[in-house]
Amino acid sequence: MRELDLTAELQRQLGVCNACRYCEGFCATFSAAQLRAPVTSADVTYLANLCHDCRMCYDACMFVPPHEFAINIPAAMSSARARTYEQYAVPHAFANAVRAPIAGAVLGVAISLAVLLLAVALISGPQVLWTPLRGPGAFYRVLPYGLLVAAALGLAIYGIVCVAAGAARFARDIGRGERFVTPRSLGVALRQALALTYLKGGGVGCYDVTRHSGRRRTFHALVFWGVVADLASTTSAAIAQDFLHVLPPYPLLSIPVLLGTSGGIALALGAAGLLAVKRAGDARPTDGRMLALDYAFLGLLEAVALSGLALLVFRSTAAMGSLLAFHLACVAGAFVTAPYGKFVHFVYRSIALVVNAHEQGS
Repeated sequence: MRELDLTAELQRQLGVCNACRYCEGFCATFSAAQLRAPVTSADVTYLANLCHDCRMCYDACMFVPPHEFAINIPAAMSSARARTYEQYAVPHAFANAVRAPIAGAVLGVAISLAVLLLAVALISGPQVLWTPLRGPGAFYRVLPYGLLVAAALGLAIYGIVCVAAGAARFARDIGRGERFVTPRSLGVALRQALALTYLKGGGVGCYDVTRHSGRRRTFHALVFWGVVADLASTTSAAIAQDFLHVLPPYPLLSIPVLLGTSGGIALALGAAGLLAVKRAGDARPTDGRMLALDYAFLGLLEAVALSGLALLVFRSTAAMGSLLAFHLACVAGAFVTAPYGKFVHFVYRSIALVVNAHEQGS
């Protein structure tokens, strides 16, 4: 759909929803739509990112196809979310990556791996990829610490700047010029985001192949806390190395390894669970581009988690160098593609939750 067509179509569908109001208790989207009728293009962007894709409204609606009203709010919202990622991509020259996310993810990892292997060959020699390396600082005999830090900082800064720039434009457009960031709105939105409130679908759980299941919410929580644990592992490892002068690899019962292992397992289980739910579920209430974005993002997370766990298991063997290179390539691919894929959904959705908390409280 073109932008004008999508806005007109959602205006039509939400007009029926506002008259019916049967689904009003499922999530925040329908009450928010009543405050913004008739919807503009910016309102569509806001509502689409406020929608958590629980699909309970599709399940409950008496007007879904083949009814002549042809109401399919989840499909229209997912199409609008895909448009959001493309519209607010920075730099905009890379916006086309949103249209081919799986190819972009594979290409990002492949290019990163090629660059890493070339760097290893030039700096340390290719033999480190199949030679057992043990003892303190073993990882840095594959690639120097300074180079790894510089590359990681560069990729992180690039991703953060690009996502922040897009998010600032998104917030400006959906905020309608109002000051919506307040202690109250931030508190309400944070509570809703951490509790995954709107993945309940107005009840115990959201739409999947078993209907009304809490599985999707559980898998989301595993992904979130897995990422948090992995970040905590990286932070604790940096403290151990730079302040306590203890070089990796660390013992199995050390804080960095315990956090990294638990985070990797949670991330692997969560991403695999979400992939399984999507494959088993009904594809009708969604947009094909959003499904591709989901698969690309979850596939990258799974690759990062499994390669990290494999590196832990085989770090004392001849496979360590190759596994380290592949793991770093997966992480680099995730950072490079982050501004142009499903990663940004939590940023835009969080902003939409803050806007909604402000408008509902005013």
